[in-house]
Amino acid sequence: MDVFVRQNDSLWYYSQLFKLNYQLIIDSNSGIDPLALMIGQQIKIPGFTTTGYTIKQGDSLWAIARSRNLSLDALFLVNPNLNPNALQVGQTISVPLRITWRLIQGNREYDYETMMTDVRRLKTIYPFIKTSPIGDSVLKRDIPEVLIGNGNKRVHYNGSFHANEWITTPVIMTFLNDYLLAITNQADIRGLDMFPFYQQTMLSIVPMVNPDGVELVLKGPPADESLRGRLIEWNNGSEDFSGWKANINGVDLNDQFPAEWELEQARNNVTEPGPANYPGEGPLTQPEAIAMSELTKKRDFGKVLAFHTQGEVIFWGFEGLEPPESETIVNEFARVSGYEPVKSANSYAGYKDWFIQDWRRPGFTVELGKGTNPLPISQFDEIYQKSLGIFLAGLYM
Repeated sequence: MDVFVRQNDSLWYYSQLFKLNYQLIIDSNSGIDPLALMIGQQIKIPGFTTTGYTIKQGDSLWAIARSRNLSLDALFLVNPNLNPNALQVGQTISVPLRITWRLIQGNREYDYETMMTDVRRLKTIYPFIKTSPIGDSVLKRDIPEVLIGNGNKRVHYNGSFHANEWITTPVIMTFLNDYLLAITNQADIRGLDMFPFYQQTMLSIVPMVNPDGVELVLKGPPADESLRGRLIEWNNGSEDFSGWKANINGVDLNDQFPAEWELEQARNNVTEPGPANYPGEGPLTQPEAIAMSELTKKRDFGKVLAFHTQGEVIFWGFEGLEPPESETIVNEFARVSGYEPVKSANSYAGYKDWFIQDWRRPGFTVELGKGTNPLPISQFDEIYQKSLGIFLAGLYM
């Protein structure tokens, strides 16, 4: 919600007026000097929108404000030209409305455009978050990152490295939505106050690493005849791409990192593009993997969690290079989720493998749900409830 500065207004006053933490007001208006506001200046108020209200016979502004748990001045702030002594029946005024519900409906088929629309909606309502592309896919789709908080603890979550594991994206986006709701409404999640995490942590989220692959799984091959024919050939002549893990070039993005890549190539023994397990001609040859590599170097994360499906297990080691605290952290993840900690998957060249190898910091691959990929969306609620503790522990551990 946007408001316009009046004489003697301050950002601190707005925080009191709308019962918001002052830091959220500051962070929602980066580039604005809170000590030098100008009359008419536009200010963003996080966690609020406006709704229209039609004046009825006998209405008063005071009664309207009281019925919505607002101060009278909140009405004047969003209706700067309103004359309280000249209300007319049928007149429409704007009323501030606190967002208390999820904007995101994660328990449905969740494609790239749905994700991008939800990222934009969250940015509009919660302008203290930062969003930007980390790079693009083979087919030039932006790969967005969402950043929340400015703390010294640097944590990263990602999903949909594998195309047919797309359910990880709405799970991550639902957590993001719940986190933002709790921060702005000064609420808790499972008894934990969220605002201290916002202050202490910079949380980076890349909800869909492999957008081209997700679109292929959900919508089938693109119209371009040359690309369509090539994909069907790689898919063993089938037009059913529900089992496709790779990117649109037929390369498994989680086999693309320089962490014993040659051993993974030999282990899989897949030498041509296809639905799964082809590691490419070398490490970091695909734009999606390059984008994740560059982001990780830029952000210097202290901890990373890559969400996959399936198995309800958490892989936490790589070649004995993981730090001692990794075991402590994974045991907490297991406690809050019921998932099983497994030190090694006996594989190589994954994102968390590379992170552990090069940074010697905690990295985890979290395998959500059970069954055969792609997991049915009917599992969404159960997956989210079990994984929520892991998302939270990623912030406090």
